[in-house]
Amino acid sequence: MKKTILYSAITFTGFLNAQTLQEAIVKTENERFADAAIAFKSLIAKDATKGENYFYYGENYFKNDDADSANIFYSKGAEVNATYPLNYVGLGKVLLSKGNVTEAKTLFYKATALGANKNAELFRKIAEAWLATNTKNADEAILQINAAIKLEPKNAENYIILGDAQLEKNPTDGSLPIKSYKTATTLNPKSAKGILREGKLYQRGRNYQLALEKYKEAIDIDPTFAPAYREIAEVYSLYSQPAKAIEYWKKYLELNNSDEARYRFMSALFSNKQYLEAITEYENLKKQGFTNLYLERLAGYSYTETGNKTDTAAYTKGLKAINKFFEMAGPKFKYLYNDYKYKGLLLARTGKDSLAIIEMEKAIALDPAASGEISSDIANIYMKAKKYDMVIKTFERKMNGDVKNLTNNDYYTLGRANYYLAGSIQREAAAIKDAKAREKKEAETKPLFISADSAFSKLTQISPTWPVGYFWRARANVQLDPTNEKGLAKPHFEKALELLKPEEKTSPTYKSNVIEALEYLAGYNTSITKDKTKADEYWNALKEIDPTNAKAKIYFNPKAPK
Repeated sequence: MKKTILYSAITFTGFLNAQTLQEAIVKTENERFADAAIAFKSLIAKDATKGENYFYYGENYFKNDDADSANIFYSKGAEVNATYPLNYVGLGKVLLSKGNVTEAKTLFYKATALGANKNAELFRKIAEAWLATNTKNADEAILQINAAIKLEPKNAENYIILGDAQLEKNPTDGSLPIKSYKTATTLNPKSAKGILREGKLYQRGRNYQLALEKYKEAIDIDPTFAPAYREIAEVYSLYSQPAKAIEYWKKYLELNNSDEARYRFMSALFSNKQYLEAITEYENLKKQGFTNLYLERLAGYSYTETGNKTDTAAYTKGLKAINKFFEMAGPKFKYLYNDYKYKGLLLARTGKDSLAIIEMEKAIALDPAASGEISSDIANIYMKAKKYDMVIKTFERKMNGDVKNLTNNDYYTLGRANYYLAGSIQREAAAIKDAKAREKKEAETKPLFISADSAFSKLTQISPTWPVGYFWRARANVQLDPTNEKGLAKPHFEKALELLKPEEKTSPTYKSNVIEALEYLAGYNTSITKDKTKADEYWNALKEIDPTNAKAKIYFNPKAPK
């Protein structure tokens, strides 16, 4: 919920600097909502009987996404001046925001009756109302704005609204809207709003450079026109220039530093993957008492992206935020698949694997197109829980008969799942005393090791310069060739060593893998090929990297036979 407006604000008397109504309206149009609120309070303090002061104060809140507070001022305006028609338009617009079309139309009719069909501003505001909520009606908006044009054909604002309605009616055709916007800027070349609309239309058509030029032109006309800074920031985000995007967001905040603006800034930070900064904004907004369900959603997403194995507190905070979001949204809310995905990730990272998978499956059910992305997350949860059979089943579902559906990370995880599952079956077999039963159990491992080898083979094809894929493929082949007679693991261990730089062979990342490879290759050349030159080469390399290696010591200092 947004901060509640206290009724005493209406009778505020603490502002001495007089401002005109038009100046206050311009501040609203410029999204300088806090400054506009001060101006409207001052105007009401000077004259508490003017209906227009209440209407435009209500507009200030409505355009700042606070319909409840707007409704307070529309209602008060209708109370203090029952014959001023615009407050009934405001009340009707609030009804539209709640889906009450019939009641809204009744209030619009009342307003036009009071205006005697001769008030162009009245028709403009009704047209705007039909475009301002989720209950849009472009035809109604066009009907109303044409009535305004008939009364005031030279008013630039008419053509801005007409362009908006035309675009709403046919979003894929910008020819009529651009004509209307250009008519507006011809009638009023200093209309920053009209120039902004032209820019947004170019942006919609992905002509970002021309859009930027228009936005900057609007700023040249009016440096306090905050929407232009916001639009520039969004274009730079589309250009993948986060630093420039944030620079213009900060300029926007200099003009509109309200809680709502900072929330939008938090959204921009998240979109630009500046998750820590987004969390800082979230925590500051919470301290200010600001909250809404979308704020909690973004917080849950951001904490997920910033947490790590050493900072699990972020995941706990994220889970609290995402749970708050679901609580506030309720069962009838139109959720995104990401809502369930991020909740699942947070549950998994706070040790609640079973609940995590339930949420992930909800995400897939909501948007099957996201199945591939989420299946990898589900598989990783199963992998962490050592449920290797479920890892394999999950990737089989993701693959869906096409090996191209898996990524290199998927093949890495799938290969290890097959390898570890086979290893667990080997351990089970070793505990069986009956030889035939043990042999039968051990036979179950071969297909798994073959599948592991196949997965690691795909991995090396996708990432041919990553040594880890070859090390794992070699391990799988060791199991498929337990006596090493066929040397199945040999080419893979050799390739892995070939890819490593000398300094990498002793690094913590690769040292144990290198020792494993050298032990195998040294033993293979000693026992199978009996190539002493090669054997000495590998044993010496092993001794150099691991001076205390027990196998190397035995090779270089064999015990005399008894």
